[in-house]
Amino acid sequence: MPKLQGLEFWRNTLKGAHYVVAPMVDQSELAWRLLSRRHGAQLCYTPMLHAQVFVRDANYRKENLYCDVCPEDRPLIVQFCANDPEVFVQAALLAQDYCDAIDLNLGCPQMIAKRGMCKPELKNKVFNSSPVLLAHEKLSVPITCKIRVFPEIDKTVKYAQLLEKAGCQLLTVHGRTKEQKGPLAGVASWEHIKAVRKAVSIPVFANGNIQYLRDVDECMQKTGVHGVMSAEGNLHNPALFEGRNPVVWEMTEEYLEIVCQYPCPLSYVRAHLFKLWHHTLQVYQELRDELAKVKTLEGIADVNRELKLRCQEEIANQKEGEKPKGGLPFFHWICQPYIRPGPREMCKENGTSGSEGGIRGKRALEDEDDGNADTLSKNKQKKKLRNPNKCFDPSLKPKYAKCDHCGNPKGNKCVFNLCRGCCKKRAFKETADCPGHGLLFKTKYEKSLLWKSSQMELPKIERPQTGDMEGTDT
Repeated sequence: MPKLQGLEFWRNTLKGAHYVVAPMVDQSELAWRLLSRRHGAQLCYTPMLHAQVFVRDANYRKENLYCDVCPEDRPLIVQFCANDPEVFVQAALLAQDYCDAIDLNLGCPQMIAKRGMCKPELKNKVFNSSPVLLAHEKLSVPITCKIRVFPEIDKTVKYAQLLEKAGCQLLTVHGRTKEQKGPLAGVASWEHIKAVRKAVSIPVFANGNIQYLRDVDECMQKTGVHGVMSAEGNLHNPALFEGRNPVVWEMTEEYLEIVCQYPCPLSYVRAHLFKLWHHTLQVYQELRDELAKVKTLEGIADVNRELKLRCQEEIANQKEGEKPKGGLPFFHWICQPYIRPGPREMCKENGTSGSEGGIRGKRALEDEDDGNADTLSKNKQKKKLRNPNKCFDPSLKPKYAKCDHCGNPKGNKCVFNLCRGCCKKRAFKETADCPGHGLLFKTKYEKSLLWKSSQMELPKIERPQTGDMEGTDT
């Protein structure tokens, strides 16, 4: 069949999807996709997959795609992060028979994507859209892309047009820059998305600021996009695209039923419930600890039953006219969005003014640790419990001299003043030794020459001819 393109691909293959579940690392697995489809989602993406690992590891392919085949899970787009056009196309060729399109992630701020996309020597390859061009030529399914905006609208538009020219058949635009994440996420710019939509002729999906169904409608009206993608909103309320806000234990029960049929790692399930129960776990914090410790699916179901009983008891004792606490739009047992606190709110929660040092990140005190347990992050406090002598004062950390070539710490005893990787390349090229790194190319070469010369000096042993052997026998 001929490969459909642009609007024809969106209308026929993707069935004109408006409501889209985003690719989420370890979160948009098959069970969650099926739950979302039951409640209004029309198109789903797989979790973001690492192209190099997908090509190299057969088990990775099985666990993340091949074993997740389900007729109800279509249309489906498989997303990859990649830093090499050839490797990306190899991975896409292995995945194309299990999906309706292949997506290249060009804007995720998560570390797994940064490792997959940001090698310095390959930045130009990614920016000049060669992976898209190559995939468009080689694949039997369309190639799509997901990007984040640049601060400048015109630069974002030029990038979108570049991708369209290379062969991208559908573009998802997240209206935030790559720096906008965690407490610095802020509001997504629909103006950027609107400008991209006007500048290209391929379908465009918008991503960002989606918490309720009314936000979907508003976004489509203001930007003119073909569909709207939700990530965080979907995780906190999988019925978002239905316009409903069900109670959390009902969604949990339904999700666990699907997981029994289509199993996934328990860590995925636990992560979903931390999101789904976010507001309730602020009230019943002991259930948070139980959820963190539980080791089986049955154990998680027990925690959900306990949560349900406590919430129903609270509902029964509720006074008439009582309103939700904590500034929530609904009571905590109802699925609803979580608004990330900004840097100022984070500072207030941590008891600091936020006036010194400018804007700070997710862990407000991480750069100010002096070994005092009161100012350490939770993660570092756990490390301190395991090792009381551990110090987190940056001024006491050892300073390492840097390699002259790559900037990594150099070996203290290296004869070339390089790190081990650079030293190995130079020692091999020059046939030299570096005792500091245990590299003995020169020594081994000289030994091989001595061995060859000794072999040449050995006397040759003449073998008896066949006729001589026969004569001795007679």
